[in-house]
Amino acid sequence: MTSYKALRWDLDDDGILTVTIDRPEKLNAVDTAAMNELTHVFTRADRDDRVRVVIVTGAGRAFCAGGDLSSGTRTFDAVSEGRASDAGDHVETGGPLAMSVFRNRKPFIAALNGAAVGVGLTMILPMDVRIAVPGAKLAMSFVRRGIVPDACATWFLPRLVGLSTALDWAGTGRTFSTDEGRRAGLIDELVPVEQLLDRARERAREYLTAAPVAVAMTRQMVLRMAAAEHPLDAYAVESPAIFELGRSEDAKEGVAAFLDKRPPRFPGRVSADMPGVYPWWSRPEQLADPGPLEPFPRGDR
Repeated sequence: MTSYKALRWDLDDDGILTVTIDRPEKLNAVDTAAMNELTHVFTRADRDDRVRVVIVTGAGRAFCAGGDLSSGTRTFDAVSEGRASDAGDHVETGGPLAMSVFRNRKPFIAALNGAAVGVGLTMILPMDVRIAVPGAKLAMSFVRRGIVPDACATWFLPRLVGLSTALDWAGTGRTFSTDEGRRAGLIDELVPVEQLLDRARERAREYLTAAPVAVAMTRQMVLRMAAAEHPLDAYAVESPAIFELGRSEDAKEGVAAFLDKRPPRFPGRVSADMPGVYPWWSRPEQLADPGPLEPFPRGDR
């Protein structure tokens, strides 16, 4: 059975998976091993049909204080730290982490219980909903550590907040608040800390009355069409997807439930019933082998 050292998880009976970064003594700062564990658990969530929605939060008073700097001046030196011998075999761990969210077929809700700095901020950019406590500190602090942003942030951030704000936050590395993040469109809601997880679960339950396959396909279409060159790029995927899903048992159930005025019971499975047009892109996206991916057992770990 897979066990994790840097995180814990809970999967409830409704299919809401809560992943908690669990290094409160370090304000949930993450090292390479912790980032690999997050990538692993997110990839497991993608492939497990019992998981419908993922909530990500932190233990203690911070969400994630960024990269663990306990190695001192060698922290970002992949050769000195034994992570690579040269550029040819170097895999920056933020990229696989971001891609494990971006290519995921399950919605993600970030519940920021406190500060989110560095990778603590960039990891939430591909997520669907970002809820935070008022007044918490945020920072794209990479340039103040002598490096550039990680986790594909220079692709995601301008799409969320616009080019000017992205250049400001990423180019200065300054600290700003979740209140400023809310005004810029990064943060969707500000909620008192004692209500944070309850609100995240409320948002998660909004997905549970929708067809899992349709949610998965729609999520991928919206994320990827944000960078498409022409509206017909979207139509080229929408048309065959609607044709195939329109004949599915999910579509029949969706209409029947509406007419019967009852909650739907969608039979489709994300693992087996995605429409044939998926995936429609050709670029390889598996940046690293996540290792064994057994389904989540009952209970929490």
